[in-house]
Amino acid sequence: MKSTRMFPRRRVARTLALTLGLALPIGAGTPLSAQRLPGTENGEWRYLGGDAGHTRSSPLDQINAANFEDLDVAWIWRGDNFGPNVDYFFRSTPVYADGLLYTVATPRRQVVAIDPATGETLWTFREPETVRHLRSPRQAYGKGVAYGEVDGRGVIYITTPGFFLWALDAKTGRPLEEWGAPVPLEGFFGTGVIDLLPDLLGDWGRWQDYVAAGGTYDPDYGIPRELGMVTSSSPPIVVNGVVVVLVGHEPSYEQTRIENVPGDIMGFDARTGEFLWKFHVIPRPGEFGHDTWENDAWQFSGDMSSWAPASADPELGLVYIVTNASTVQSYTGHRPGDNLFGGSVLALDVATGERRWHFQIHHSDQWNYDIGAAPVLMDFTVGGERVPALVQSTKQGLVFAFNRETGEPLWPIEERPVIQTEVPGNYTSPTQPYPTLPEPVDPIVLSGLTEEFVIDYTPELRAEALEILSNYRVGGLYVPPLPHDHTNEFLNNVGCQGGGNVIPHPPTADPETGLLYSSHTRNCSAPAFMEPTGGIDDPREEYAAPGAGYATPNYTPTTGTTVAAWLPGGGGGLETIDGLRLWRPLDNALSAHRMGTGRRIWTIPIGETREQIRNHPRLAGVEVPNSGGNGWSIQIVTGSLLVQTRALSQGTAQIVPDAPLELHARDKATGEILASVPLPAPAQYGMMTYMHDGKQYIVVQSGSVHMDFPGSLVALALP
Repeated sequence: MKSTRMFPRRRVARTLALTLGLALPIGAGTPLSAQRLPGTENGEWRYLGGDAGHTRSSPLDQINAANFEDLDVAWIWRGDNFGPNVDYFFRSTPVYADGLLYTVATPRRQVVAIDPATGETLWTFREPETVRHLRSPRQAYGKGVAYGEVDGRGVIYITTPGFFLWALDAKTGRPLEEWGAPVPLEGFFGTGVIDLLPDLLGDWGRWQDYVAAGGTYDPDYGIPRELGMVTSSSPPIVVNGVVVVLVGHEPSYEQTRIENVPGDIMGFDARTGEFLWKFHVIPRPGEFGHDTWENDAWQFSGDMSSWAPASADPELGLVYIVTNASTVQSYTGHRPGDNLFGGSVLALDVATGERRWHFQIHHSDQWNYDIGAAPVLMDFTVGGERVPALVQSTKQGLVFAFNRETGEPLWPIEERPVIQTEVPGNYTSPTQPYPTLPEPVDPIVLSGLTEEFVIDYTPELRAEALEILSNYRVGGLYVPPLPHDHTNEFLNNVGCQGGGNVIPHPPTADPETGLLYSSHTRNCSAPAFMEPTGGIDDPREEYAAPGAGYATPNYTPTTGTTVAAWLPGGGGGLETIDGLRLWRPLDNALSAHRMGTGRRIWTIPIGETREQIRNHPRLAGVEVPNSGGNGWSIQIVTGSLLVQTRALSQGTAQIVPDAPLELHARDKATGEILASVPLPAPAQYGMMTYMHDGKQYIVVQSGSVHMDFPGSLVALALP
């Protein structure tokens, strides 16, 4: 069954409002497309992505091209004062609301309120320690907090690694009175907190079996290890008086078992903490999508995390959430079928949790293509019609666009045949969805490593590359691994990506112009081979993994299959030519799409070509085109500017700066650098901006062991 979306009836009131809006002035000189979702009014930045649509854009224009070079460091807030490891994992973008900045820091995910003018810490809140916090695999990956108001009172909501939901007074940091339910653990307040596990587990069959067999619930330890592990990565989102809680798990490539607790999405009353609803991300009997789980895999499969932040349209009453795949992605024979709602965009009614529409971005994921970027919401005109749009960027480099009210694609999306698995017992979907528009961020994702993209620095290198590639089968995005003992005439499959990890470098959109800005890189690889182990008969049998790595087999809990070590030579299992990759590199790039047409209007390299290419002995005297440098591009839009820098610290990959650390003001229409200022430390993950006491600030997240400011916030402002 290839059911990928459901279209509800249009809301006449919404359509009428949009039609009437065409006749209403929205500000002198401001185009119609500048209408924004709430969150950045009055110089605020109330959501993780600025507005409810996660555009990472603000209309503030005090800082402009004429004065950008006058920016100076106003203050630096040091996250390493609150504990270790922040230099590796500082992903929290602050929010600014009602005169204060809020963020989280360290693996304790400590909540911090900061004076926006001075960087002074005003209050902190730290959850009492629990065993389940210590067991959490995602302690330091918190992306921030959620802000809401109850009867005019500001409230900070935070989901912790131990999977508790807290409501804190925004001015004092104290847990909210008469909110939630007491947690029977030492150090916990009698109010202001919810233990999320009972509501998550209560109707789950494997938990009910555990209780029926005499098992009991321990709020300190959490879920028994044999049943799974759950945590959080992104903060909740507050929409129309409902706190929507997102779920995280151990990454699928690190999981040691196919069983886990499903990452069901839950809604709670923002005023009282009362549990309101839950959406089953793995459909149960009688629910839509249940038939996409063959082999009764719905009973034991789990995960389906919502790693990325959510976005929302309060007027429509919809919250938009993206998901990853179920547990263990490298082999999916234990869970054949398309596996809804994995790898999907979900539009849920925020009042009831009911699904309004969905679209599955990829079926039965086994490539770690989890959707890491929040859905971006903005309005633009397509073919003369004003559209409330949702734009979804992916790791693959594909970009999808929908009417966010109905779920209808703005341009046709085709189900195209893909290479099928040859591993006995494995499963691959016969087709995968490809949008006809918008164009991908890199055209290589449509064809794979064809002659068009082969390295061409010299005719000799090109000839050598083509000779090597003649021994491989070239595919596109969805290339499965082969059995280690396959009998094909080619060595292996080759696949290519054009996107990259959109988790630490999310896309940015400009509601004023309808432009989408995407950071990306080009990468091709030959998948690791699979070989039998002969040691596991039951796909649901618990087992231990000896570890994963470049040279160590990654054992998967299947009917006796492992992913074997890659071929020698580097390049992700694909041979190289004296260290030069077989494809024309594009290591760090920034592209702009004009979303009204779906066309990519420019792509520019970020940074300078890496030294190992520029100084390669086989390229002496050759004019090498710029393919971009280290790190990723990160950016926000403020007023007339695209403000951009390079992120040189992602996860545990600390990259030594290969050029001066600078923050750039770029032309939104062309990407041209208009002005630059130095930064004291490498950027990481994202930026934000706000206006406080008449002064605009730009805050850059920073983190690197190579510099003096690990896990910091650097605020810049005009003198």
